[in-house]
Amino acid sequence: VQLVESGGGLVQPGDSLRLSCAASGRDFNVSEYTMGWFRQAPGKEREFVSAIKRRADNTYYEDSVKGRCTISRDNAKNMVYLQMNSLKPEDTAVYYCGAAKISYGSGYRYDNIYDYWGQGTQVTVSS
Repeated sequence: VQLVESGGGLVQPGDSLRLSCAASGRDFNVSEYTMGWFRQAPGKEREFVSAIKRRADNTYYEDSVKGRCTISRDNAKNMVYLQMNSLKPEDTAVYYCGAAKISYGSGYRYDNIYDYWGQGTQVTVSS
């Protein structure tokens, strides 16, 4: 299984970005996994940003991005997206896409339940 993130970059505060996560692998489809986005800023631990549950459209967001971010999934293309609007300097981080086969309750918030990870894409928000 391979997850490849893209779409990061250097933007100004208030700008938007759409991150993409392309999934591939034998018999792997994003619809069968809880897909999550996490981020890690320099000197900080990786933190939860957003997730979409397997076989459902339930979506979840960390409080600081709620209302500014939207996670979505295209099962046919095997892609997951994170639309980020009104970006702030504190959103600066490397963003990672993860896939979890099993996720109970709010387990999606914890990176140790994810089975696969991408290499990350850098998002820098600066004026």
